[in-house]
Formats: sequence, structure tokens, C-alpha cells
Amino acid sequence: MAKQTVAGQFVDILVRAGVRRLYGVVGDSLNPVVDAIRRNSAIDWIQVRHEETAAFAAGAEAQLTGKLAACAGSCGPGNLHLINGLYDAHRSMAPVLALASHIPSSEIGSGYFQETHPDQLFRECSHYCELISNPRQMPRVLQTAIQHAVGRSGVSVVALPGDIAAQQAPERAVEHALVTSRPTVRPGDAEIDELARMVDEAKRVTLFCGSGTAGAHEEVMRFAERVKSPVGHALRGKEWIQFDNPYDVGMSGLLGYGAAYEATNECDLLMLLGTDFPYNAFLPTDVKIVQVDVRPEHLGRRSKLDLAVWGDVRETLRCLTPKVSVKSDRRFLDRMLRKHADALEGVVKAYTRKVEKHTPIHPEYVASVLDEEAASDAVFTVDTGMNNVWAARYLTPNGSRRVIGSFTHGSMANALPQAIGAQFLDRKRQVVAVSGDGGFSMLMGDFLTLVQYGLPVKVVLFNNSSLGMVELEMMVSGLPAYGTGNHNPDFAVIAEAAGAYGVRVEKPKQLPGALREAFKRKGPALVDIVTDPNALSIPPKISAEMVTGFALSASKIVLDGGVGRMVQMARSNLRNLPRP
Repeated sequence: MAKQTVAGQFVDILVRAGVRRLYGVVGDSLNPVVDAIRRNSAIDWIQVRHEETAAFAAGAEAQLTGKLAACAGSCGPGNLHLINGLYDAHRSMAPVLALASHIPSSEIGSGYFQETHPDQLFRECSHYCELISNPRQMPRVLQTAIQHAVGRSGVSVVALPGDIAAQQAPERAVEHALVTSRPTVRPGDAEIDELARMVDEAKRVTLFCGSGTAGAHEEVMRFAERVKSPVGHALRGKEWIQFDNPYDVGMSGLLGYGAAYEATNECDLLMLLGTDFPYNAFLPTDVKIVQVDVRPEHLGRRSKLDLAVWGDVRETLRCLTPKVSVKSDRRFLDRMLRKHADALEGVVKAYTRKVEKHTPIHPEYVASVLDEEAASDAVFTVDTGMNNVWAARYLTPNGSRRVIGSFTHGSMANALPQAIGAQFLDRKRQVVAVSGDGGFSMLMGDFLTLVQYGLPVKVVLFNNSSLGMVELEMMVSGLPAYGTGNHNPDFAVIAEAAGAYGVRVEKPKQLPGALREAFKRKGPALVDIVTDPNALSIPPKISAEMVTGFALSASKIVLDGGVGRMVQMARSNLRNLPRP
């Protein structure tokens, strides 16, 4: 019986950690690892066409499961292609292990063919990044990397030269028990008591929720009812907190809508729950602010805090809610709910007039029809740019749907790769890549990955032949749009040529039937929808300093448009309010 190689040991540890797929592109320095995967029935090698796709796919899988996922790149250029997807995974707090294969160990430092230094290159986008230069470092380095990725919710990178991977693993190597899940973090009694005191003293409390409220919907609703608090959310908090929420006042931020901004700025006490909301221009400066977060490094880095609480949102609210007094005064909550409904009523009409006849098709109409036609438990992966707007305003959360995007890193071309990772998790669950023509064409080669593996991902392509968000940024800055136009092919024809189902939609009346037909297909499908590039309505009063990408957000409303079914939700929340 042949002795185990370092590569075989590496793969065995990944399997012990729960990894079932390794996404990547083969290459000489990776060959020992890929061969070890071939020999191990518990893990699959997923061949993609670009390593950036591998990292995005692993990141999506990790976000959906909360468990470790993995990707790999061969030496030099191969693993360099991973870096953008790894930045996204790291900033999305997705536990991902990346294998950066390396040149022969004896050649490191000599300027060898394809030489880079991955143990240095990936440090900024990882919690742990180390080089294995001796077989005896295994399995300890890999185990440490896994524990960093899982325990700190982010990326770990292991650089492994191909010659080291091919060597025999030392006998009787020490293998430690692996950490494969995170504990909950409970604040101390002193912080809970102080927070309870602040809540009781405040007349008007607002909750602003981020992705850290995942799994805490019931606790947030119970607390909001107890203190009669409006509940707003950031984009990454939408899927966790907006559904079944009678206290909903919408979303704040550059893409915000409703009364979330007013609720956060007109309260006495603002509670930031599990959010690292980056746009401090939307946060108040003259109210008391409490932040609850499981990541202590997030506390206070966006705004001045009156109390920082290190803890899991769910556990914190479980401890806090029984300690606070029940508030009976609903006037602030009811006023914010009315403002929210009025705000939505004011913009919903912008894209509801004759949209079924407008050509090119309004993208808002596409998003609203997609919301109606998609499955109740669909996973949506959303490209950065204007698709973020349509997802934020039209995809209705219900507790079963998931919406994933590059919401923190803001990369183009994320939707298709993330859909690959999502679909490999469950081939029976509907996965929809909400793509823009710019993002889709950037990594279009991995549409072939869908075909190769028969992944039933449905690509819904918003094709306005432009980089729409960039055009908006230029217009707001007083610049003419330049370099933003795309000369596009018929993407449906390309999909058909690749062996998938493709259909092009140019008239609104064709849209519902086209989506239904695509969703019925057992394999991959692409719906190429020609949308209106001039569908934006920009407020008349806006300065050049108000928008620069997604980073600067001094305006309170940048985009004006419809809000889909959210207006019905807002109306329903008003039914039981006393008439003024």
C-alpha cells in the first residue's frame, strides 16, 4: 500500500472539515492535489473556466451554508486570479479556504517562471496566510488555517509548492480536532443592564438591522413590539428582517427607500444591530447610538457610540428583552409607518404607468415580474450596479429566499460565479443569476461551466448595453457619459450555441412567458432582456459631491423609482393604526 502524500493528507483534512467541493482550474503545481481529489470519493474537483469564478463560487457556498468552502489556483497567475473573489468572500464574512499552489520550493526567490509570493499577496484579504515549505508543517498549518476561516468568518490562504505536495506525508503526524462551527457570543451582564437602562430612558427607539440579524428575526420582532420601535435595515439585512415585519420602515443608504432615514435620525436611541453599514452620512450625529455586533472590530468604526455591545444579536436580544419595560406610546412608531407608506406611494407611480407597453423595457418592470415568477425559496445572486437597485426594491423576502451579491466589496461579474456555488449546493433549488450585460460579459466564459455540469442556473440578463451605474455617477458629477457603452451580441444566441436554452425578450408582453419557460427548463437557461438605459429618474437638486460610486453617500435619495410589492406591505402595516 502506497504511503500518503502531503496532497492526499491535505485533501483528507478538507474532507474532515466538511468541504465537499474544491473549485479551481488545474495546473502543474496543482496536479498532486487534483489527483488526490480524484482518488477520494468524498470530495469533487469543480473545473471552472476562470479562477475568479472559483473564489466567488466558494464564497457563495459558504454564505449560504455558514460552513467552510474551498477553492484553488495554480502557481503564479493561476492563484492571482483568485484574489478578487477572495476579497469579496472575506468582506462578506464567508469562511473560505484557498489553496494557492506555488512554484517548486527550491526555486522560491530566484525569479523563477511564474514566481509570485502568495504568502504575502493574500494577507490583506485573509485572516491567515502561510506558506508550507516542509512536509512536517502539515497538517498543523492547514488545521490552523481552517480554524481561522471558520472561527473568524473569513478567508484563509495556504500556499503549497507543487513539489512539497507530491512528497510523502510524515508518519504519525499529529491531527487535532477541527473547529467547524462558531459559538454564539453573549454580552456580559453589565452591558445588558446598561443597555436596558438606556432603552427604558429613551422615548423613541429605532432599530437598524444588518446581516448580523440572520436567525434573529423572531427576537427582533419581539423586542420591537415591546419598545414600539420602527425597524429599518441595510441592504444585507433586507432578506433577514423585512418579511413578516409590521414595524418595517424600509432601507437606508445610497439605494434606500421609505422612512428608514427619518426613523434613524428622529429617534432618541438608535440601536445598530449586526450591521457594519458603511455610509456614515446617513447616520445621525445628535442622538444616542448603541451598536451590537459579534465582531468587536466593527464596533464604533462608522459612528460615535454611547455604548458598544460585543455579542450575537440573537443572544443579546434574548437577554435584553425581558429586562426592558414595555412601552405603551406608539406615536413615534405610527408616525414613521405613515411616513414610510407615504414615501412609497410617492415613488411607486414612477414606473407603473403603461410599463407593459414601454420599449425598451423598463428594468423595474422586469424586476417586478421576476419577483412574481420566481420560486418562493429561490436563491438570487445579484450583479453589482443597477441590479443592486432592482434587487433592493423588487425582490420580496419571505424567510425562505436568499439574496447574495457583492454588497460589501462591490465587484462586477459576481452573479454568475456565485450562482454556480449556490446551485452545486442543491440542484433542485431554483437559483437565479440577476446579471447585467457588463458583469455577465466580463466572466461569460463560465456560462460554459453551467453547461458542462448541467447546472440548472437561470440567468436573467438586464441588457441595457451600458454600464448603467457608472453612467449615473458621471451624470451626477456633471460629466458626460463616456466609455460606458457596450456593443453587445444577442446573448440568447450565444447561450444556444453553448448548448443551453436562450431567449431574447424585446417587448414587455413577452416577458412573463419567457421567464416561465426558462424556469421550467431542467438545465441552464438565459433570458436576454433588452432594457431601457434611460430608466433612471434623478432628483433635481443634487451636487457633484453627492455620489462617487457607492462609497460617498451624502444624498438621502439618489435614485427615484418603484418599490414593487413593498408598497402593499407598507399599506398592510397601516391597517391597524389609529386614524390621526
